[in-house]
Amino acid sequence: MNSLCTLKKQTEMRRLCYISRNYRGTASSGNKARTDNEDIISRIGGINLSLPRSFSRNKIVTFLYNLIGVLVYTLRVRPGDIVFLQYPIKKYFAFICGVARLRGAKTVALIHDLGVFRRKKLTEKKEISRLMCADYVIASNETMEQWLKAHGLTKATGALGVFDYQSEARCRETSSYTPGQARVVYAGALAMRKNAFITLLPDIIKGYRLHIYGNREGLPSLRECDDIIFHDFTPADAFISGVDGDFGLVWDGDSLDGCTGNFGEYLTFNTPHKVSFYIRAGLPIIIWSGAALASFVRKEQIGICIDSIADLTKALDGITADDYAAMRKNIMRVSNSFIEGHYLRRALKEACETLDK
Repeated sequence: MNSLCTLKKQTEMRRLCYISRNYRGTASSGNKARTDNEDIISRIGGINLSLPRSFSRNKIVTFLYNLIGVLVYTLRVRPGDIVFLQYPIKKYFAFICGVARLRGAKTVALIHDLGVFRRKKLTEKKEISRLMCADYVIASNETMEQWLKAHGLTKATGALGVFDYQSEARCRETSSYTPGQARVVYAGALAMRKNAFITLLPDIIKGYRLHIYGNREGLPSLRECDDIIFHDFTPADAFISGVDGDFGLVWDGDSLDGCTGNFGEYLTFNTPHKVSFYIRAGLPIIIWSGAALASFVRKEQIGICIDSIADLTKALDGITADDYAAMRKNIMRVSNSFIEGHYLRRALKEACETLDK
């Protein structure tokens, strides 16, 4: 993608810009996705209109730094700019969009989370009203894009697909997959409100082993099971380069039969960063068939979609060594595309072309 978007009304070029901020640590997947996007945009010539990125964990410092950063933005934005925003932005989203409009700039908002689903703190009407402040909205995936349009968003839209996970680490080139002895990996912070389904696995797990990279104490009611193995905390890059597994499981909620509860149901609309993490680690995906990204997994042929965890044994039994090799080849193709920021660059190209019409 050309790093700048041609402004047809003028002879000069539009600047592709973004607003960095203070991120209270990089441990969360949300912060990782946002900083990755900033890095990708910077590499293709994007300009930070705010203060340099920082990582103070102090709440007061964070508030003041981000406030000053927004004020700096108001002085630097200029006519013709395309300003890339990462939604949600606490407190300042409508203000940033309003300043851009007054200065003759355009705003493109990429959605990471929707408050109407994630924390149930916004009504559908209020969420759509906020997003209407932007000139162009990039939904996390096509399902979310369709939901936004169905609920009243009339601004131009596009869809990201998946987040381009950035890492210097490289996953293993080859895999020692053995049919009938699959190693399924589940990574992330554990809590009963989000991952209670794991406590039900000792009764049904058969023909595979589940390797969990997470905090065992988060699931106090989980019984001991020889087929469920916990691993110590592993830094992300070390996981990518050294994880010993065959598949990455994407599942949330308190049920084996579909993803339920607030976290589970949110999978029907959002794009979990965990999917990109697994892909970067070279792990084919196992995902609930009702998840928004199930269609992506099928289209790219990078894993399997199941209705219930109870179906997993049968699904894995049907995967031959050749089947797995094909999935792994496709995973490596998608993983390598992350390096150049393929999905974000494509979404931004579509946004710029639309705004130039």
